[in-house]
Amino acid sequence: MPSADLILHNANVITMDPARPSAQLVAVEGDRIRLVGDNDQLGEARGAKTRVIDCGGKTVVPGFNDAHCHTFGFIRKRRSLDLSPPSVKSIADIKAAVRKRARNTPRGRWITATDYNEFYLAEKRHPNRRDLDEAAPDHPVVVAHRSLHACVLNSMALSLAGITKETPEPAGAVIERELDTGEPSGLLFEMVGYIRQKVLPSLSEDELAEEIASVNRHYLSMGITSLQEASVSNDYARWKILKRFKDDESLQSRVSMMFGFDALPQFQEKGLAFGSGDSGLRLGGVKIILSEARGRLQPPLDELKRQALVAHRAGLQLAIHCVEPETVEAAIAALEYIAGQSSIAGRRHRLEHCSECPPQLLQRLAKLEVMVVTQPVFIYHSGERYLATVPAERQRWLYRIKSFLDSGLTVAASSDSPVAPDNPLLGIYAAVTRRAESGQQLLPEEAISVQQALSMYTTSAARASFEEDIKGSIVPGRLADMVILNADPLKSPPEEIKDIRVEMTIIGGGVVWGD
Repeated sequence: MPSADLILHNANVITMDPARPSAQLVAVEGDRIRLVGDNDQLGEARGAKTRVIDCGGKTVVPGFNDAHCHTFGFIRKRRSLDLSPPSVKSIADIKAAVRKRARNTPRGRWITATDYNEFYLAEKRHPNRRDLDEAAPDHPVVVAHRSLHACVLNSMALSLAGITKETPEPAGAVIERELDTGEPSGLLFEMVGYIRQKVLPSLSEDELAEEIASVNRHYLSMGITSLQEASVSNDYARWKILKRFKDDESLQSRVSMMFGFDALPQFQEKGLAFGSGDSGLRLGGVKIILSEARGRLQPPLDELKRQALVAHRAGLQLAIHCVEPETVEAAIAALEYIAGQSSIAGRRHRLEHCSECPPQLLQRLAKLEVMVVTQPVFIYHSGERYLATVPAERQRWLYRIKSFLDSGLTVAASSDSPVAPDNPLLGIYAAVTRRAESGQQLLPEEAISVQQALSMYTTSAARASFEEDIKGSIVPGRLADMVILNADPLKSPPEEIKDIRVEMTIIGGGVVWGD
């Protein structure tokens, strides 16, 4: 038997394999795990050229997998002005920050900012175009809300976007108007993607290359060895960009890329199907965003059913974005519809977020062989706001996890980054404690065990992209994607899980961070 290329020993290995839950040693040959065993097997696996890492009793887990995030949105955020709390506390602070950026930005060039949240502003309101005009009258400005479901444009930006008093509201979106004039106030709902894709200048190849290097280091520092890119704007051009990032190794985390329904013909023309690619970059499912604006579902239910059936018959996995009960019900109705036309068994269609799921909807959902991809970190990141602003009768169904699992559903975890922090350990903490950053608890009865939470970021996340046979657990034959932690989440007090840090990240048997 050839000697291993890498051995981790003297480790507390959490394998996520029910057949062997723990181990002390992992031996790697090439990019795969060859042996999972005990310290006394070191001699039989070790060779003259084997790299041996003594873990000193530290914990080794499978590499984390963020099942729903937005890499290109994260890049945009990194290049934008930070207006998150506590960076700004008022609209006056926002204007001061934009004014300062304008002084160092050539006239006429775009200023972008992110993460303002009116809940934390002294005025308890959104900024408007007049606020931004005062700060930067000679620059187009777009300020994105923390949720990315709203943004504010100043007058110059509105003009460049072609949004005027006469502009009708796009389907599924809202253009807020001034009561006295009828003019756009600057506040737009559900139009961030449109503004970024159709109005803002695209980032240059040099700008993308510069940022992806930093984004890559960030992912590795979080122990994120795999991620599922969930942007509805993804298309064949995005696929080529990610392919370039993978080929030159500027993005080392493995990627499964979802894409929008409108891009389906592009991939069909190129002969690419669900699962095309390799272990570094593979084609994921079709992302469909369901929204409700002014009581109207977008896309309408009949169109949703049509898109869902077309994608299903094309052999693709569905990933339906749904948040409110109305959109969750529509997503379920669409899945019930295609189940009536064709078997959905084994297809693992996904509901992304499924944020509010009352009992009657959960009962229907449990009858379908689907997955839920949720964001436990939202409880930590936004729990204080939910408790203050979401009506009590709706809070009872907010970001449920235990109820999903008890109903037999497979649940994967994600961050929706850059909407929320992508630290998986913070998400595990939130799923276990149900605590917001403020310390308040949101639905403590929906708390789950640490083992269940860890599974959501490993084995279940791998199932969400049909990759459980190659990743998500530390088992011979699986890809050697592993993370060394400075503490054991299974044995740490729950309050300390959020403070656990990644010490080393390994992808395909190579140490890529923390060496």
